[in-house]
Amino acid sequence: MKTSSTWLGLATIALLGFQTQAVAQAGHQVTYNGEVGRIINENCVVCHREGGIGPMQLGSYDQVRPWAPLIQLRVANKEMPPYAYDHGIGIQELQGDWRLQQEDIDTIVAWVNQGAPLGDPDQAVPAPVLNDPNEWNFVDQFGQPDVIIPSVAMDIPADGNDLWSNHYVESTITTDRCIKAVQVKPRGNAKAVVHHANSSVELLQDDGSFERYGQLTEYAMGKWGEIVPDGVCRTIPAGSMVRWSIHMFPGGLGAMAPGTIIKDNVVEIGLWLHPEGFAEQAQYKQDLKLYQISPQDDLVIPPNGYHMTQGFHSFDHPVRIDSFQPHGHLRMNAASLEIFYPATGKTEQISQISNWSATWHHSHIYEPEVAPLLPTGAVLVLKQWYDNTAANPNNPDPDMWVMGGSRTGDEMTHAWIAVTHLNDEGFEKLVAERKAQEERSLAGND
Repeated sequence: MKTSSTWLGLATIALLGFQTQAVAQAGHQVTYNGEVGRIINENCVVCHREGGIGPMQLGSYDQVRPWAPLIQLRVANKEMPPYAYDHGIGIQELQGDWRLQQEDIDTIVAWVNQGAPLGDPDQAVPAPVLNDPNEWNFVDQFGQPDVIIPSVAMDIPADGNDLWSNHYVESTITTDRCIKAVQVKPRGNAKAVVHHANSSVELLQDDGSFERYGQLTEYAMGKWGEIVPDGVCRTIPAGSMVRWSIHMFPGGLGAMAPGTIIKDNVVEIGLWLHPEGFAEQAQYKQDLKLYQISPQDDLVIPPNGYHMTQGFHSFDHPVRIDSFQPHGHLRMNAASLEIFYPATGKTEQISQISNWSATWHHSHIYEPEVAPLLPTGAVLVLKQWYDNTAANPNNPDPDMWVMGGSRTGDEMTHAWIAVTHLNDEGFEKLVAERKAQEERSLAGND
């Protein structure tokens, strides 16, 4: 078994190889004012600033320089920016992709190898233009949300056991509407204590009971938000109630865990809506659902051991997979999505997420022109891996038996997947459009 010092040695060897390659590729002096400042401002400062969720500020050379070796290590190992989606496996065209280009990685590594110089002081990098850290993530793209749905306020203690809040609030939606984008946002410094916040849509019946209409959205720590593809409707009906299910972890998780009492914590849903009448124009419906990978009661991870789960799902009609978001807790460390085609017997790998962390959940949104198209009967193959050893940096206690459950110290095994439901005609149309686009691209390369 590899010790922590062995792993550190291997990481150092890998980084040295990376450094040699980066220096060779750079071939000139790399400076903060010349190239590096732009990369950091465009990719890092959104979190690493005053009031941000990053543990240090990186808005200027004086702030960046003391952290240069650590920045080099994190960037070279593709741990920062925190977007654990593997390069070179499956679909790579994603909306809201935080990963650095390899050229930018090489530039930062070479800069640190050369002593992290400032460069020409008269050519200072312009300060980044940033929104308020508590602003909605899609405000630049869509403006302010059309509707904001807050949860009931709840006090969260500085430490203690997991807490849950389940309650209803009115949606204030008066006519059936189609969602363009949605974000869930804990207010203020509650980001590190809100483990997840699920919201479903329910309709009040004549007898006073509620009937579930569907999932509105899902939030887990670090999630940016969801965008619905053009021409597709994810419906929130008139007069609906939103049922919140919020899981909180007192004290918090991750580097920015407050460890203090948070009074009147509120979680908000921001909805960006299409104009009224869009539902009649939309060609297809989309929904977001939880796809269970294996029975929760069967999930048992031994002390200082490993585990893997695998699940299968198919549809009785053609669909397009719009986004993929695996979910687990502190022992989960990897996930994948594959598609098995019974007609050909072939399996296609769509997404692989290695070095997964519960502090950064991402809904991986595929660009519409490459989002997987599944004919009727094709099978989603979902896999997740768990590491209950000391080698897992997120593991609080490798000597514990870990069971399936809802607490932070338990484990889960499911994925949230957004699906556009097609008919045979729509499926064939999308396949033909992609084939025509591929032929145009090939012709353009001749």
